Amino acid sequence: NPYAGLVSHLRAAWLSGKTRPLEYRVAQLEALGHFLEERKQDILQATALDMGKPSFEAYFTEILLCKNELNDTLNNLSRWAKDEHVDKNLVTQLDSAFIRKDPFGVVLIISPWNYPIHLFLMPLIGAIAAGNCVVVKPSEISKNTEKLVAEMLTCYLDSDCFAVVTADVEGTTRLLENKFDYIFFTGSTSVGRIVMTAAAKHLTPVTLELGGKNPCYVSDTCDVQNVARRVVWGRFYNAGQTCIAPDYVLCSVEMQEKLMPALREAITEFYGSNPKESPDFGRIVGDKQFQRVRALLGSGRVAIGGQTDEKERYVAPTVLADVQPSDPAMQEEIFGPILPIVVVANVDEAIDFINARPRPLAIYAFSCDSKVVNQVLERTSSGGFCGNDTLMHVTLTSLPFGGIGNSGLGKYHGKFTFDTFSHHRGCLHRNMGLEAINSPRYPPYTQQKMGLLLATFEIKRKGMCTLL
Repeated sequence: NPYAGLVSHLRAAWLSGKTRPLEYRVAQLEALGHFLEERKQDILQATALDMGKPSFEAYFTEILLCKNELNDTLNNLSRWAKDEHVDKNLVTQLDSAFIRKDPFGVVLIISPWNYPIHLFLMPLIGAIAAGNCVVVKPSEISKNTEKLVAEMLTCYLDSDCFAVVTADVEGTTRLLENKFDYIFFTGSTSVGRIVMTAAAKHLTPVTLELGGKNPCYVSDTCDVQNVARRVVWGRFYNAGQTCIAPDYVLCSVEMQEKLMPALREAITEFYGSNPKESPDFGRIVGDKQFQRVRALLGSGRVAIGGQTDEKERYVAPTVLADVQPSDPAMQEEIFGPILPIVVVANVDEAIDFINARPRPLAIYAFSCDSKVVNQVLERTSSGGFCGNDTLMHVTLTSLPFGGIGNSGLGKYHGKFTFDTFSHHRGCLHRNMGLEAINSPRYPPYTQQKMGLLLATFEIKRKGMCTLL
């Protein structure tokens, strides 16, 4: 296997204990901060070349949010890494019972192309903070960013403990043949199944950050202009190539009629009368992805946009009206600047529509009535939820980010990333003396010993009393 030597080298470094001291972890995390700061322009340029990503969007998601994650980790790492002491029973009162946060060992992070810095750096921060050695595999589709990561990242990190592998699909398959102690994958559900199958051969735990069709319910009682601006921003950010973008709108016929001019106005406000000329609207990442997205324009009727340019891989911000559940745009995650609107009678029908499909990575609900928003929250299931806005829940390091069912497995961001890459090891350190305390559990067994055992080990429900 072409990667066996690399994995063995990292495993030897991990077994040496090099990554365990907090001072070492902090130094490597600070080096990541230098990478973000010193290579800022390179990052902006690479993402612009790969997918026409506007520098504002690239700075916000690829640099600022990563800096926030990094600083939150550095601010709290010593507290997160401490042994966590736990409650004890009567027998162990003089002993030490605690949870030790151990690193897993050598972990693999496979990242996608749509946010090519953000989606490898966020898990990498937690993996380093937890004391692991790491192999990073960036996406080969975002070629310029892949080259930047491969050439520059190892200039900042310790090459004994951290490595970048560039590989196509066949190479990634060979990479997955190696035994890792944890695998963190971000990408499509279909590839997630392949990763999980490969991990199962070594009984390797995984986090799978996948996609899905994220519904956006808009009730009849809402501020239509505000809804339009927030949905347009969330759908067309990064030219729609965002795993948590609102994938389709559910609303009544009356709301569709009100929403359409407001959506058109918001698109013009954000990107001008010709979004193709806007410096703030990106492009589809590759020819294959462009062909797939363009084919979805045949669903429903094009109410806004619909223009394409194959040479530039440009798809205009597009809204499709009167889309049927059987239309192509409703059969797969869109991952492009197309927003279908599906008509439902009311919130109950919207909830039934959502629940009849695989659980998404995010659900959005808009209403001036908080009871309606809460109704959608309480009666559905998804990786995350955001009421009266889109995407914004992902900006909080205090909230876990992850999917459920088809949209993923596991969670990260902030302390959740540290916990994901840490093995929580249950530990009890007992006193060598005081052997009389242990005698009730030893044979020969008697009824008297059973009484002592119950008195010292049994956990009772609160509020219960014992009759003497």
